[in-house]
Amino acid sequence: MIDALIIGGGPAGLMAAEVLSAAGNSVIITEAMPTVGRKFLMAGKSGLNLTKAEDFWAFQAAYGASNASLKPILSEFGPTDVTEWAKGLGQLVFTGTTGRVFPTKMKSSPILRAWLARLNDQGVMVRTRWRWTGWAREESGDVATFDTPNGPKTISAKTTVLAMGGASWRRLGSDGQWAGNLLDAVAPFQPANVGFSVLWSHHMTQHFGSAVKGCEITAGDLTSRGEFVVSANGIEGGGIYTVSAAIRDGAPMVLDLLPDMSVEDITARLRDPKGKQSTANTLRKLLKLSPVKRALLNEFGNNSDRSLPEKIKALPFSSLTPRPIDEAISTAGGVRFDALTDDLMLKSRVGVYCAGEMLDWEAPTGGYLITACLATGRYAGLAAAHFLRTDPALDILYTS
Repeated sequence: MIDALIIGGGPAGLMAAEVLSAAGNSVIITEAMPTVGRKFLMAGKSGLNLTKAEDFWAFQAAYGASNASLKPILSEFGPTDVTEWAKGLGQLVFTGTTGRVFPTKMKSSPILRAWLARLNDQGVMVRTRWRWTGWAREESGDVATFDTPNGPKTISAKTTVLAMGGASWRRLGSDGQWAGNLLDAVAPFQPANVGFSVLWSHHMTQHFGSAVKGCEITAGDLTSRGEFVVSANGIEGGGIYTVSAAIRDGAPMVLDLLPDMSVEDITARLRDPKGKQSTANTLRKLLKLSPVKRALLNEFGNNSDRSLPEKIKALPFSSLTPRPIDEAISTAGGVRFDALTDDLMLKSRVGVYCAGEMLDWEAPTGGYLITACLATGRYAGLAAAHFLRTDPALDILYTS
């Protein structure tokens, strides 16, 4: 019987394996895909944003309704700890002007290679192409069951950490199929950090691929100054992702095309006492609105009886539909915190812990996602290590 089984080879699972093996426990990681860390590697394609250097209270607030559940976990492993952990793997980091923290090499692969080398040195075993199918009862007790290239296999473990990700990016392994084995503990999946479909008029075609910069997006209580992109399918990008949870939940999206100017400022600019400037030229020359901003104003402002300055300051988008969940960067939903003990153990199964994106939390991009995955993986791993040290019922736990 192995001491600890980690199901899922993403950041949360690898971190759980790190702390468990560092405590001297025998550890096996199983991963459904051909290699571990595939989504982690994809996150580094455009620069691996490890965390966000900011006041802890502001950092925690980014997790919205889940911040109370995550607070004790992030308090033990927050942004500063993530930075030190990366340095411990021999990876220098730097902080950008927005507070986002990146490895100086910008990629995920150097960190992952160093991390896997550390795990190997600590005796961690890895089994790839092993897809978890649930639990089965054997004479020795409950065992985890897997579909593997060599047929069905089982692993008997004293403790288990589930870290199988959410339900987006199916091709990278996060397909949410595990939820069928934990139905009573799982909230339905929803897309998070996702773009939205828009039925554009043909006039917008020439602007597909254009970035909308220097604006402010508001939806419900969320506000973003980030840019976004107009695509054939709709709107996407960091600025949209920041407010996507509110839009997904039904809040209307309003765009301020000139957030640094007031209605009065715009009204003054729009006055043309000589009557020589067309409105289009005024928008372009005096207000410096880019072509895509002018196109959006035309697309969504024609059905409003408000003044032009008012529309520029609060341009309402029509009803928006989230893009498919598999296109989302992350997901909401998953194992509910009320189905877990304070140390992330399933109330329905002693000795089985949950971590990472398979938990029911969400956060915007910007370092929050990876930090919480690492933090929950570490928290669950430490709890599992404590369970191994202190539970007097281990000898009968899986045979009772």
